[in-house]
Amino acid sequence: MIADECLFPTYGRLRNNMTVTLIVIFLLGIANFALHKAVLESGHPMLGKMPWFVHMLGRRLTLLTEFAVLLSAMLLAANGWPALAWAYAAYSAMNAVAAWIILSGRI
Repeated sequence: MIADECLFPTYGRLRNNMTVTLIVIFLLGIANFALHKAVLESGHPMLGKMPWFVHMLGRRLTLLTEFAVLLSAMLLAANGWPALAWAYAAYSAMNAVAAWIILSGRI
């Protein structure tokens, strides 16, 4: 038995919770990237109103921003902020609703 497990029996449970939290955030991130890509490829007229620098970079700036949000959420969750998974889940839900509105032609 590892010394930490003898002194702190909850350490193993915390590590397992952290692993599950990171997996959930990662899976939500995959869903966010898929939704983001679908919106970018939809050809919606609203995409033409994006700032000039986004068009100059081939819309990769938006994907880079999505990656930065995912990476930040995973790093913060791995370093003692497991409740951040709820915030990232809310962010993902808002992304899903926005993508649904755009892709279904409601806007």
